[in-house]
Amino acid sequence: MASTASHKFFSESEQSNLHEKQRQDLVQALRPYGTRPFAELAEMTDAERCKWLFWNLHENMDEIRLMEPTLQGRVTSMQFTVQDGSDLLGDNRLQKRLDLSCKWNVQLTYPGYQDEINHTIGDGWINLIIADSAPAFPVLREGQKAYLDADHSMYPNQLFLEGWITDGVWQEMRSHLCTANPTCRTDVVLLDNVLFPVKKGFDFVAGPPGSIGVINMEFRAFSHPTERRLHRRGEPRQLS
Repeated sequence: MASTASHKFFSESEQSNLHEKQRQDLVQALRPYGTRPFAELAEMTDAERCKWLFWNLHENMDEIRLMEPTLQGRVTSMQFTVQDGSDLLGDNRLQKRLDLSCKWNVQLTYPGYQDEINHTIGDGWINLIIADSAPAFPVLREGQKAYLDADHSMYPNQLFLEGWITDGVWQEMRSHLCTANPTCRTDVVLLDNVLFPVKKGFDFVAGPPGSIGVINMEFRAFSHPTERRLHRRGEPRQLS
């Protein structure tokens, strides 16, 4: 109890330093996987590829952006929950929550290859609050939509996306998620210009130590599982 009580009196600066120390420890544990050359990705397990990606986004960001990484969560099942009253929103409005089970993939562009190469990085969940503005939990910065975290007991065993979307986005995509047509699918796509490590200097994203902040999400509905993207995205966001 004493340690819990003293934890409440940590200054914001002390708390930030503690989180940064935890992040550095976590990233250091991922280093043996992250420093492996990208040519070995096909030989790695899903978990090893996930560790490779997280380390490179934290420690090798400029170089990995040249590969234009795209994280894609292929939705395999959905749960939509409506609750009367919500502590998360701070009032008595209905709480709407969307939980998506998905299979995560990362697409990378290599020099000399015309098409992107796709690598699986495991299963996971996308947990979204549906609200007019970002809820108090998960802790997000203004304009931030979500953060990517992992099962830290066996990091990263599974990927979890915690965030929020507006009701307008939900109304647009719900018919695609609820379709009974087996040849249709919906993906949640995170491009490299919306992914940033949660660490000092990137104060426009928040989340647990070692996580990846997300400032935008893209939902894509496909009429056939083999359909490819029709256009490439623009240039990634440049950091100053």
